[in-house]
Amino acid sequence: MTSFDLNVLLDMGFENARAELAVKRTGGIQGAIEWLEENQDKTYEEIVLLAARDETDPSIGPAAALAGEEARSLVCNECGKKFRSKEQAEFHAQKTQHVDFAESTEAIAPLSPERLEALRRQLAEKRASTSVLDMADQKRNEEIRRKSTKQTQDIKEDLRKKEQLKEAAAKRREKQEEIAAKERIKAKIAADKVERRQRTEKEKAEREGQAPASEPMMEPKTTTSRFVASKPASAYTEARLRLQTSGGNIQKSFPAETTLFEVASMLSQETGIEVQSFTQNFPKKVFDAVDFGATLKELGLVPSASLIVR
Repeated sequence: MTSFDLNVLLDMGFENARAELAVKRTGGIQGAIEWLEENQDKTYEEIVLLAARDETDPSIGPAAALAGEEARSLVCNECGKKFRSKEQAEFHAQKTQHVDFAESTEAIAPLSPERLEALRRQLAEKRASTSVLDMADQKRNEEIRRKSTKQTQDIKEDLRKKEQLKEAAAKRREKQEEIAAKERIKAKIAADKVERRQRTEKEKAEREGQAPASEPMMEPKTTTSRFVASKPASAYTEARLRLQTSGGNIQKSFPAETTLFEVASMLSQETGIEVQSFTQNFPKKVFDAVDFGATLKELGLVPSASLIVR
């Protein structure tokens, strides 16, 4: 292994450990470059194991020497290619399965600067091509990542809207239950007052020897909700809404059981408007996210209503 060959490989951008192993295995710059390109997809550990296995392979043996001559190179008798060292010949044998080698007295001249420059250009072109492919792969992976991110965001947004609808429905139920509980308490207080008054009058009449006056029992007040329409719910099957948006008026008919959240979703899909609330001028009402879980019938928007979209 010569320091010149190693320095050339390092200048061409190869890793030091791989370059040293390539020069050691092949004995020259050209064979080292071929060996490095052939094993570029292998890890350093894999090529070290491969080199160790080849060194212990008994099928690869040294070429026979010619008596009385000083060998300055090796030649493959099957293809005529010449090599500076035994390592280069062994590398050639592994690649081509050629086994007929002989020693030669002919010296092989080192690579010319022009040849080295040509090898550098070939390596640079190959790396540039690999870089273009890597950039294409990165672009494709980025597109896949963006698409996956958008799908994830859409799923999260859908879950957020569903959760918002559940919370609105829960708040509405809680509010209705609170109103009903207050009405029951008021009815119980009123009934207790009537009962105490009747008991007091009865005791007074007994003391005075008179028959107690009969009074009709006060019926408890029925609980009502602000969402109950003035007519029976069965009287309406649809609601005609006039929706005033920043882009103009929209008139549509909806089933009476449609929720306000579904109306807001329709507007979002058709106009791109993210609805925060609806305002009714007469009677003056504002329907926000708490009311989105209620139906148009429960909100008193049937058979028709005019709403301002905010």
